[in-house]
Amino acid sequence: MDRRAFLRSSALMLGTAAGGLVLDAWAKPAAAQSLGDFMKSTRNSGNALFGSTEISSATLKALPQWARVLSKMKKERSSFQACLNNPAACTTAGLKSWREVALAAKGKPRAAMLKTVNQYFNRWPYKIDQELYGVSEFWATPLEFMKRSGDCEDYSIAKFFALRDLGVSNDEMRVVILMDRIRRIGHAVLAVYQPNDILILDSLTDLIFPHKKYRHYVPQYSMNETKRWAHFYDKKRTASL
Repeated sequence: MDRRAFLRSSALMLGTAAGGLVLDAWAKPAAAQSLGDFMKSTRNSGNALFGSTEISSATLKALPQWARVLSKMKKERSSFQACLNNPAACTTAGLKSWREVALAAKGKPRAAMLKTVNQYFNRWPYKIDQELYGVSEFWATPLEFMKRSGDCEDYSIAKFFALRDLGVSNDEMRVVILMDRIRRIGHAVLAVYQPNDILILDSLTDLIFPHKKYRHYVPQYSMNETKRWAHFYDKKRTASL
């Protein structure tokens, strides 16, 4: 998951930004009047995603797998749009699937739209990268995922871009790479920011819960199309991990 290079650079970034700051006890998120206010209130002091403290960066160089997906999506999104506008342009099974989920979710209230997208992609069977691509780690684009299926990152990426095409903004979402303390393995989910909450779309369940319900999820890094974030915990939380 390209964790080593990212976490190494993130540790340096944290030291520079915090100047040796000790991360103390958590605080509850401040009441927010808008989504933008809420996101600003959750950046520091244990209020961020899954109770972490986060440091952001505008460079995606440490995430080559994600950079590859973004590069390929320039072409795929044109194909998706053409397919949505004209069924005759849906020339592959993947494009037909994309149109199917887009039509099923389009125009629904936000909660229903998230549920539709989450359930739709969760029906794909889980397959590991070694089986599909002969490598230990490979992040698939939505079309690659719908053709061959994939693992947790691939579910999250497909949901991210499906929701982008349905009008959810880049700033409202992140693909999150994390550790599952119960299963003791790496995992990935999609986080969708709402006013006063963060909802999690997880390949392990069709139910959508607020991020604070997942006490066993420990985020390492997250990203959208323009930024990445490193996630850290205070001493008290770290001791319990």
